[in-house]
Amino acid sequence: MKLETIAIHEGYDGDPTTKAVAVPIYQTVAFEFDNAAHGAALFNNDVVGNIYSRIGNPTNTVLEKRVAALEGGVEGLTVSSGMSAIEYAVANITEAGNNIVSIPQLYGATYTLFHHIFPKRGVQCRFTASDCPEEVDKLIDENTRLVYCESVGNPAGNVADVEGLARVAHKHGVPLIVDNTVATPILLRPIEYGADVVLHSMTKFIGGSGTTIGGMIVDSGNFPWTKYADRYYMLTKPEPGYHDLVYTDHFGPAAYVARCRTVCQRNTGAALSPFNAFLFLQGIQTMALRVERHVENARKVAEYLRDHPMVAWVSYAGFPDSPLYPMANRYLGKNCVSLLTFGVKGGFEASRKCFDAFRLFKRMVNMGDAKSLTCHPASTTHRQLTPDEQRKVGVLPEMIRLSVGIEHIDDILADLDQALEKAGN
Repeated sequence: MKLETIAIHEGYDGDPTTKAVAVPIYQTVAFEFDNAAHGAALFNNDVVGNIYSRIGNPTNTVLEKRVAALEGGVEGLTVSSGMSAIEYAVANITEAGNNIVSIPQLYGATYTLFHHIFPKRGVQCRFTASDCPEEVDKLIDENTRLVYCESVGNPAGNVADVEGLARVAHKHGVPLIVDNTVATPILLRPIEYGADVVLHSMTKFIGGSGTTIGGMIVDSGNFPWTKYADRYYMLTKPEPGYHDLVYTDHFGPAAYVARCRTVCQRNTGAALSPFNAFLFLQGIQTMALRVERHVENARKVAEYLRDHPMVAWVSYAGFPDSPLYPMANRYLGKNCVSLLTFGVKGGFEASRKCFDAFRLFKRMVNMGDAKSLTCHPASTTHRQLTPDEQRKVGVLPEMIRLSVGIEHIDDILADLDQALEKAGN
């Protein structure tokens, strides 16, 4: 099936008892065992079934299968937020004394997690000087456990060389983990370029309406964990936290995501409610249509801003003269993402005036909503970073980030025009 069809049908063929066409909301905490032997078989993963909604729920299972199929992976795991997905993805295969290597263009909270939180647990993050694979190659050593990137940086808008990063990571025997939130599988499927794990903040484009927070981890099933058995012993040797289960033996290609579920999520509890899973299932059905409109509107906004006298610069990967264009053209083609940034002439204060003047654009830190959203990163998402750290991740004082929505383009441009006029005054 094509992606548009997968987004509507994958993982659910109807309810055999009620004949319900829509996926039911299984709003329950736990599920009954037939007897003690059945309960034991479920905990041993000898039979397929449900135990407790913190570990798995039938509504969530449909969403997991659907997103995994869209990304071309073998299995998915729903979690309570995009940040939970990042936390589990890294914690699943690291321990004190390890390090991870990341390109610098990251969402602000991700940067904080890597730069401040994980080091307190003994896991260091090595940030590269740029997003070039050659820079990643320099920083990997025997204690590196993964390479991390965002397929499209937020808010920098850079498109990572996923294939190049995967090649470098695999040369050293470590997986590449890619946050694909901004691009979505509609525009880019990182697994096709060698990514081993794909993450999503479903809060954004998958949900699409700004109502629901949730995250997803998708396992490609391609990384050879057993080849590096000592390095990833938590997958290849008995797991004491789950009755000595050997994940690679029991789950095969889905070993990584299975451990995320039974060790990380089961014991720390960042579970997605089935009601939220239901809402994401509604959103994902129209994602392809929405993304098409997002992309079309964003291109027109970028062209408008480039010609505006109050705009100092526009960072939009779809412009052929942009330094971001080669990678964007390679991985996205003509369908550049709807996230872009621009600088207002007059610096920090002028950009603040412009930001405060928006009427249609909602001033908030979310993105991927059907509504047009705007953010002043230096004041909000990246405020905790020093000015030098902000510049390293692509944030400038005068920068305004736009997540262009699906409203009529004339109304979007009219709001930009009046906000920039006020900034000029």
